[in-house]
Amino acid sequence: MDHHDLRVSAEQAGVRLDQFLVGELPGHSRSQFQRLIKEGLVSVAGREAKANYVVRPGDAITVEVPEPAPATPEAEPLPLDVLFEDADIIVVNKAAGMVVHPAPGHGGGTLVNALLHHVDDLSGVGGELRPGIVHRLDRGTSGVMVVAKHDASHREMARQFHDREVEKEYEALVWGLVHQGRRIDAAIGRDPNDRKKMSNRARYARSAATRVTFSRFLDGVSYLHVAIATGRTHQIRVHLGGIGHPIVGDTVYGGVRRLMPAHLRAVLRLERPFLHARRLAFVHPADPERRLEFTAPLPDDLQSLLDELVAGAEARKTDKR
Repeated sequence: MDHHDLRVSAEQAGVRLDQFLVGELPGHSRSQFQRLIKEGLVSVAGREAKANYVVRPGDAITVEVPEPAPATPEAEPLPLDVLFEDADIIVVNKAAGMVVHPAPGHGGGTLVNALLHHVDDLSGVGGELRPGIVHRLDRGTSGVMVVAKHDASHREMARQFHDREVEKEYEALVWGLVHQGRRIDAAIGRDPNDRKKMSNRARYARSAATRVTFSRFLDGVSYLHVAIATGRTHQIRVHLGGIGHPIVGDTVYGGVRRLMPAHLRAVLRLERPFLHARRLAFVHPADPERRLEFTAPLPDDLQSLLDELVAGAEARKTDKR
């Protein structure tokens, strides 16, 4: 990550932020700076700004430029759990621990690398490093993802996600009691104090809604089904953590605890957040009359933990009778 501290002079004032950066840091395009701004890697006086912000004399501007990733990902024969495939899309059950696309520090071993081995010609709309990708799951999150195989299906799937027509449901285990029907409406943006995190306290944030469709309390933790209409980065993790019920095993948003009752100590063996994309439903990009729905079962690491917690809760309930 290259760090740059810049100061706006009187002569440079009065132009857009992205234009100012192009002049100060040659070798990068305006679109590249717009992307860095959108990702929260550019700040003015310690706060996030927009690309069309007009710079003023004396403005202190900080820019973080990630190290360049390889221009073209290589195909790799990695395991790929394919749930559905036709000429337009491929639906996969992404494994936990797999990064979706190449990025600094993750040049290989990603879902994109696996897809390039499996699919002859992925959509190019997502860019060289993200062919076919229309939505993402965090590295530690497992579950259902759809990938476009050509540009027309990419555009239509991107439209459905943008217009909130895609149904997305997750399974999660959280600390404390969360009731079925709970809805969280809180805008999400880049955390002002830690740019690797998201927050509902960001100055520039986008609307986000999360709804609990099912809940089962297990004596200290709640097993949930969670539906989201929007798909902001880390949305479920931020929203549940923000109401005081972080996802169990989430090291970033407060979901790891060392002090707990003996009957919950099994959660200590988790090596990732207990979060799984269980269901995805959408209209086929080439056939508006065909609605598709896909589900993926909980992976063994999460299912075995859930079974143990449920069995323990049932046993304690029996003992109290």
